[in-house]
Formats: sequence, C-alpha cells, structure tokens
Amino acid sequence: MSLPAPDTALIVGVDIGGTKTHLRAQPLAGGTARDLIVPSAEWRRRDWERDAAVLLEMIDGLAKGAPLAAIGVGAHGCDDAEECEAFRAAFAARTATPLQVVNDAELMPLALGFAEQIGVVAGTGSIAVCRPSPQRMMVAGGWGWIVGDEGSAASLVREAVRAVARHFDAGGARGEPLVEAIFDTLQVPSIPRLGSTLTEMRSAAVVGRHAAAIFQAAEAGSSLAATVIREGGRALAQMAILLDARGAGARHAVAGGSVIAAQPRLWEAFAAELAEASAGRIAAHLFTGNPVEGACRLAISLTRSPATGGTRSAAALS
Repeated sequence: MSLPAPDTALIVGVDIGGTKTHLRAQPLAGGTARDLIVPSAEWRRRDWERDAAVLLEMIDGLAKGAPLAAIGVGAHGCDDAEECEAFRAAFAARTATPLQVVNDAELMPLALGFAEQIGVVAGTGSIAVCRPSPQRMMVAGGWGWIVGDEGSAASLVREAVRAVARHFDAGGARGEPLVEAIFDTLQVPSIPRLGSTLTEMRSAAVVGRHAAAIFQAAEAGSSLAATVIREGGRALAQMAILLDARGAGARHAVAGGSVIAAQPRLWEAFAAELAEASAGRIAAHLFTGNPVEGACRLAISLTRSPATGGTRSAAALS
C-alpha cells in the first residue's frame, strides 16, 4: 500500500522535443511552477540509459530537494510502445517515483483533458498518435521527411520543390510566386540544380526552416503554393483517419506543432479534411499552448490511478 504524497511534494512534467526540452515542476497541492528549458541536442543521445540518468539529474536540480510525487514524460522519437517502455524502464532502474513515458504527440490531447484521443504533430516532422488503452499505442506517420512526414515543415518544402519541378516540366516559366520563393529561399543557382540543391541540405531541420516561404507565396497568390498547403493539411488529417480505421475509437484529434499552430491555411485544410473524411465524428482542435502542460497532467494522473503492468492509465484526466 503506497503512502500519500506529502504536502510539499512536486509533480514534474517533461516535454522532450526535437529542438528543445521543457521541464516543469509544480506543487501537487497547487502553487507556482518552476520551468527549465534546454536545447535537446545539449543532453540527448538517444541512449535510453544515459538519457534517463541525465534527465533525472536535471529534474533533481529543478526540484531542489523537494519530494517527487510523479513524473510524466513525452518524448519525441519514442515512436512505439516498446520504445516508450524501454525509456520508462531506464528511469525505473534509477528512481522509485511513479513515472510514465509517452510520445510527445500524446501530450497535446492530454493538456486539453482529452485522454485516449488523437494527437497530431506538424512541426519539423509529423506523426499521429493515439493510446486507446494503457497497453495499446497506435501510430501513423513519423517516417521521416525523405519518405513521409506529410504536412510537416520539411515535407512541405519537399512538395513545393516537386510542384516547381512539375511546373517546369509542363512548360512553365519563372515568375510564378512559389517558383520565385523556392529559388530565393533555397538559393537555387539554376533550374537544372533544383533537385540537387534540396538533396544537399540533408537535414529535416535545415530543410524545414524554408517552409515559411511557401505560405508567403500562397499569400502572394500562388496557386502552386496553395495546393501544396492544402494537400499537406489533408495528409495530416488522413493520418488521424487511418488511426480511426484501425480502431482508435477517438472522438477528438488535437493538432499542434510549430507549423500548424502558426499557419492558419494548414490548420484550415486539416480541419476541413478531418470533418469531411470522418463525417463529423472526430472533432478537430488546434493546440497552441505548451505541450509540457500535458506532461504535468500525465504526472498528476499517476498520483490518482493504480499501475497496470508497468504503465498507468491517463483516463483519470478525463
């Protein structure tokens, strides 16, 4: 039988993103939270054991000696149940504090109080995740920008370059707003070098930095850019539809991430496609807050619900 947490106990939420890691410690009984934000590249090595040890050191520093009631972690790159469990087990070997690891896409519906619903990330990459039960994690997308990640920043740039290439193949010329935007932002030296310029960038983060040019081209009247954005939003919605077809049973899909949260055209395309493809059964929500809020709610749920086979249900959130 576990003892109740002392009044001074903290819960800690951790959002490990591809770019930054956000830790938040807040009193379980209520009060002012403390935050720590560090670049993920400074500490993360994708080694479960090492990363767990380093993250616990950061949590200890943030807690400043206060007892911990629970820790909730959402991690970019924990893309199936086995990876989440491997990371959780690495923590469990070092701390007795109740702890759960989920994919970072799961934090957005949790932050809005939607347990067991779909989270869709559209940032540098894209992925849709739903956990209809503690032991069942469902994923669509997340394959990387070379072959997938539709609707993400890097994928939108890839599709914009493809649209420009097809524009030239069809006899088009310079002057179209998306054509000029791509040549300018990617510093393409000549038409024949369009594809190789993109290839040489290699990194999704580097490619994704140029996505803003596509939305600017759409605002300038480019039909090519408008099509790229519309198709990207549709593809994001289709990831949620695929999870629905596989039995997710969700009634809400929460979309967030740096691109879709900042670009209304992409969000509108996502919401319209989801409404049509689900015949209105799945409601679309745009998340513009901090995903660490979901990690904190996950941690709070761990103080309320019993463990089940190494994981705990987030249903207490609903």
